[in-house]
Amino acid sequence: MKRKNIKKAPRYQLGLLSSVLLAVLLAGVITLLCLWVQPNSLRNVLSVFRSQPLLIVLNCLPIGLLVLAFASIFGNVFSSACLVGTCCAFLSMASRIKISVRDEPVFPRDFGLLKEVFSAAGTYRITWPWVVIAVILVYMVLTKIAARFVGCKPFPVEALRSWGGRIAGAFGSLAVLVALILTVYASNDLYNSFTTSNPYYIPTVFNELGFPYCFCHNFTTYTVDRPDGYSRVEAESWEIGDVPGQGADVNVIMVMNEAFSDLTDCGAFSYAPEEDPLKNFHAAQESAHCVSGHVVVPGFAGGTANTEFDVLTGMQTNALSATTTSAFRAVNQNLDSMFRVFNTDGYTTEFLHPGDAWFYNRENVYQWLGAQSIEFAKDMTNPAYKGRWVTDDYMAGQLEEHFASAIAAGTPLFNYTTTIQNHMSYTADKYGADYAFPALQTTADLSSEAETLLKVYIEGVRDADAMLGRLTDYFSQSDEPVVLVFWGDHLPYLGDGQLAYNELNLGLTPEDGGTENYLRAYETPYVIWANDAAAQTLDWDKTVASLDLPEDGTLSACYLGSTVLELTGRSEESPWFAYLSEVRRELPVIQRQTYMTADGTVTADLTQEQQTLLSKLRCWSYYKLKYKDVE
Repeated sequence: MKRKNIKKAPRYQLGLLSSVLLAVLLAGVITLLCLWVQPNSLRNVLSVFRSQPLLIVLNCLPIGLLVLAFASIFGNVFSSACLVGTCCAFLSMASRIKISVRDEPVFPRDFGLLKEVFSAAGTYRITWPWVVIAVILVYMVLTKIAARFVGCKPFPVEALRSWGGRIAGAFGSLAVLVALILTVYASNDLYNSFTTSNPYYIPTVFNELGFPYCFCHNFTTYTVDRPDGYSRVEAESWEIGDVPGQGADVNVIMVMNEAFSDLTDCGAFSYAPEEDPLKNFHAAQESAHCVSGHVVVPGFAGGTANTEFDVLTGMQTNALSATTTSAFRAVNQNLDSMFRVFNTDGYTTEFLHPGDAWFYNRENVYQWLGAQSIEFAKDMTNPAYKGRWVTDDYMAGQLEEHFASAIAAGTPLFNYTTTIQNHMSYTADKYGADYAFPALQTTADLSSEAETLLKVYIEGVRDADAMLGRLTDYFSQSDEPVVLVFWGDHLPYLGDGQLAYNELNLGLTPEDGGTENYLRAYETPYVIWANDAAAQTLDWDKTVASLDLPEDGTLSACYLGSTVLELTGRSEESPWFAYLSEVRRELPVIQRQTYMTADGTVTADLTQEQQTLLSKLRCWSYYKLKYKDVE
């Protein structure tokens, strides 16, 4: 019996122009599908796009180029749209799910963490968006059927009909896409020019500016550069030698106070002792058991979380990348930190911050850093506010309560608290329209704008100082050993062009490296204070002398954590923190390409030995951030 010929379904052949127009139309459909999948109202997104029409192009363009690239290979626009649309829609859905369980969208860097993603997926209760999945599958089926019936006419240029020509066409489209990602989509100025309802909340930015555009923008953000001379095998060998359980069981309370500074100690101010905004800070400095100086933090007038990263991990934000980065956004897996050192020694470890959990992605990062307990404003009972921010006095009360709970439980406490009250902006209405600020005691000739900024800011300094005084009084009365560390995360923003700083004649040069004035733009004061019980436990004078701190106590923020660990007898528990202490003794300050040596010399030139120390520090940091598997 002869087999009947099965007649293939007729295919409608589109010409070149029709194919291109269809590709544009399908790119628009895929873009709408990706936007609809996100956890927001499509109507609201389109409203944002109408007011900022460039977003339409920026969201559609990468998808359109992908459709053209695969259409060149398949010779069929619908086949290309089926593949590109399905992949993009499922990627958008993955972002939606990630936002629901982790409060952050999918970033390009997540593709390098697929192993971690799959291992962590079981720890979350995922609500699958079945309607979304069904719509994506329907789209996939419809475009697949359309590809069966609608084809494209052969390319009019015969040389381009071969596989070589198809690959060349695809390569051309992808090359344009890569070039756009590295230029247009990489532009922070363009990205920041768009208006969103909350520019600091990444899921809101993704939802309102569009997932395709934001995803492409993040190909070039939060990068971590591979240092010269890096060897993974060599870096792994440095990790050998953890010896937990060596330290003394003293309670350690670290308070990083928002924008805290000793600005009022400069010669332009003339406060009498009884009116001194820093009277408690100065009293702590003069006490019998105190180390003080300045920490050189990563940023000027901003970058709170970067200072947290430097202090807690010993790594340096400014060394992660040649471009400006947010350290917490570069973190996406478990890291070694002070929390983990104290965890292995049986401490209760916790992080407190009276702000939003999503800001700087802290709710995820502090889990990766190993904090056993994490509390934000939403977790606190009846927080007290001064203006829009939770007060430092309220946070002092929280620390007292947490300390008492740890003592009652019979475990020593390691607490890291980041305050928020003195956060900018320092406008006259910060604490309410009728708030009466104390007069400035200054000999400087200030403009009205600078005077307002300083009045408001210094009022916050008074409250921060009162917090320090309350804590030292409270812990002084305790028989339990306590070490209190108190410092500022960065200097305050006091007007465009450093307005108030210039009018005070401080001469800070945050953009001009290599000088003392450059470093001073990044210096905030610190005290490491111990109550009598801790001083006795630690043999304070002998131990402090062994730290070999610079005469003026100046050190980079990345050394503050290792200094505290060494002070409490933990210098050899972690080979990483032990190495930090070694480097600190040679280079107490590292700020990009500006350094301060042990004798206080500020320089941009290092000896060969110093370069070797720094190279190992950079390579080790890279390994820990990118590759070390921390349980």
